[in-house]
Amino acid sequence: MMPLEGIRILDASTILAGPLCCQILGDFGADVIKIEHPSAGDNMRGHGYQKDGTPLWWKEISRNKRAIGLDLHADEGATIFRRLAAAADVVVENFRPGTLERWGLGPDRLHSINPGLVILRVTGWGQAGPYASRPGFGTLAEAISGFAHLNGEADGPPMLPAFGLADSICGIAASSAVLMALRHRDQQNGRGQVIDMSLLEPIMAAVGPGPTIYQQLGIVEHRHGNRSTNNAPRNLYRTSDGSWVAVSTSSQAIAERVLTLVGHPEVIDEPWFGSGRGRVEHVDMLDSYVAGWIAERSREQVLRAFTEAGAAVGPVYDTSDIVSDPHVRATEMLTTVPDEDLGPLLMHNVMWRMSKTPGQIRFTGRRLGADTDAILTGELGYDPADVARLRDEGVIR
Repeated sequence: MMPLEGIRILDASTILAGPLCCQILGDFGADVIKIEHPSAGDNMRGHGYQKDGTPLWWKEISRNKRAIGLDLHADEGATIFRRLAAAADVVVENFRPGTLERWGLGPDRLHSINPGLVILRVTGWGQAGPYASRPGFGTLAEAISGFAHLNGEADGPPMLPAFGLADSICGIAASSAVLMALRHRDQQNGRGQVIDMSLLEPIMAAVGPGPTIYQQLGIVEHRHGNRSTNNAPRNLYRTSDGSWVAVSTSSQAIAERVLTLVGHPEVIDEPWFGSGRGRVEHVDMLDSYVAGWIAERSREQVLRAFTEAGAAVGPVYDTSDIVSDPHVRATEMLTTVPDEDLGPLLMHNVMWRMSKTPGQIRFTGRRLGADTDAILTGELGYDPADVARLRDEGVIR
């Protein structure tokens, strides 16, 4: 039995943060019903690469989710949603604040039907405050959080990530919030609650204690490229065969091993070498020692020498490297699952391993409306003729 078996989730969210949260919960046994507009579908279907018209990202982000096409702002669509919510444990949505309320689907209405419902509301800026009504996307949160300001070369412009960083951090955090709310419900006579989750707050936490440093010391941190203000040497270094490797010396013992390996054990006895901040003050010298040694050797030689010395190093991988890496393969961080459109499909495995209640990818992302008939007739008791009428009227798909 998987840990979330028996938990039903209505995923009415779009794009990435909410769907990723529901993907994680579905991977561990939750029955997730993916609700999309019957004609437009989730915009996530149009994100990223496609093969023969089949969206590849969709296959992963919507795995373990049954699919129903439902127009929530149509009266009969909202009625169907309320009936689904009456038997659900969690609703996940990411509409602008006030949208569900206008459709008669706000928390007060849903809790009157199902007092135990946990409602996760994902927005850019939260349900209240001066920015609440603004459009919110991960890119904007990555800018406002301070991430872009700290990312990039010291003499270059701020840089955004090349992927959905804020959304992904938010989705992972949201899955934890949902589980906390379910735990609270089980402890408090079955009462649900509303979770106000913004894209901004989780990535602000990930960026680090900048506000505390500013409040206490008046320091505004700036970009340092691949260097760190907390320890040195820490950087990307190019090998003789044109590859790149990452070196980190977050612990004192590792720093000593690295400098011994690259032929400069004399610096270990310097008073400043005994702390990460002290080493940062001599970063140019330390970087030159490490960079010079690595530049004379191939990636394979560098990796072997660092491993034998017990020092921390990692190659800079592209996707083809990840797929062929022996550790990734041995630990099944990637797995192949059957797909009705694409056949054997390689994707990320469940995000963590549990010894007694492991997760499972039961099926990949479904076609739009693939499970509408089964849910309406088999679970809500709709007559097939009514289902046909609703489909003709564009309320469902």
